[in-house]
Amino acid sequence: MARFYPALEARHRDFIAAQKLFFTASGTASSRLNLSPKGMDSLRVLSDTRVAYLDLTGSGNETAAHLKHDGRLTLMFCSFDTAPLILRLYGRGHVVRRQDAAWSELRRHFAELPGERQFIVLDIGSVQTSCGYAVPLYTYRGERDTLARWAEKKGTLGLLDYWREKNQVSIDGLSTGLLEDA
Repeated sequence: MARFYPALEARHRDFIAAQKLFFTASGTASSRLNLSPKGMDSLRVLSDTRVAYLDLTGSGNETAAHLKHDGRLTLMFCSFDTAPLILRLYGRGHVVRRQDAAWSELRRHFAELPGERQFIVLDIGSVQTSCGYAVPLYTYRGERDTLARWAEKKGTLGLLDYWREKNQVSIDGLSTGLLEDA
């Protein structure tokens, strides 16, 4: 049932554009594996072999730590409301921060969102589709505004303090690189 492709095709891009939710998975040989849900219109397809998402401030920064120390990243999309399908993007990822030269080029693809921390860029090595027959049907009701309200209340300096306290080291003690060269 599963099929692999070397790059995104037009139908894959259309499927990704229609999704309100995606998942990231990362890890290192010695770390815990991290699986995180993402939303808020934060992902863009940049080419048939590259996607990026605007990573918002969260309780941890596991993906950045894993990419710094390993580089492997998987993104997964599921259809919850139409024909069943699961789409996975496998590849190598890297982080782009405000001080990086690539920041301004990536930034132009995204609307401003409160709590912007960094971009996660995935260079796709392979694309996989599978059936998704057991994925339940759900109805999309809208985005939560909790993270946006929290980030706006923190403000720029409050977010920086939060990054210093909570986002510099992974749960396994790996450096995230968040404030390096900042």
